[in-house]
Amino acid sequence: MTHSSPSTPCSGTLFFDVNETLLDMSGLNQAVAQRLGNRPERAEAWFTSVLHHSLVGTVTGSFHNFGDIAEAVLEMTAARYGITLPEEATPLAEIIAAMPAHPDVARGLTALQQQGYTLVALTNSSAALAEKQLSSAGLAPLFTRILSVEQVQVYKPDLRVYQWAMKEMGQSASACMMVAAHGWDVGGAKCAGMKTAFVARRGQALYPLAPSPDRVVDDIVALAAEITPLC
Repeated sequence: MTHSSPSTPCSGTLFFDVNETLLDMSGLNQAVAQRLGNRPERAEAWFTSVLHHSLVGTVTGSFHNFGDIAEAVLEMTAARYGITLPEEATPLAEIIAAMPAHPDVARGLTALQQQGYTLVALTNSSAALAEKQLSSAGLAPLFTRILSVEQVQVYKPDLRVYQWAMKEMGQSASACMMVAAHGWDVGGAKCAGMKTAFVARRGQALYPLAPSPDRVVDDIVALAAEITPLC
């Protein structure tokens, strides 16, 4: 990771979601689908349920590691469909740690860094897992900080996550933008006062009842081409 002082003049601070926004989850989805009877729609339901139960933990005050939630929900989903999971399967955390970056990401992040933006990862993954993910994908050197929700024990899109992240970086909301491929993530950040950019990855859509993002882009390269300084 690069390191810079929050007081250093810059174009603004960009907070990036990691899973799906920066990293390609197709390999993970295929592995989960295979374990659930080779049914891709069950893998999609699994990930939706992972997000659901992370929020259940947030509202009930019972925080669990994201990787542990992923495994628990896989077990629950398998039971729902009467499937016995293989005993010696690769742990999901190992698959998640090795997910590759989308083809546009390294070029887009490099362009944003060259424009003077401070790049920060803000993820629901644990700090250790996020470090492995971004290092494996070759992206870690582009980020000033990697921030995990485990440090505040609540999951995005709880407003406390975004408020803590801005405070951690010493920046006001007006100088910050959340970049994510999830409507709930940009919606939460917008409610916390951040500017937002929605990355329209395949299969992703905005939630109509959430505040509209400031930008909608196809990928990170497009964001780098369109963005204007935040501060």
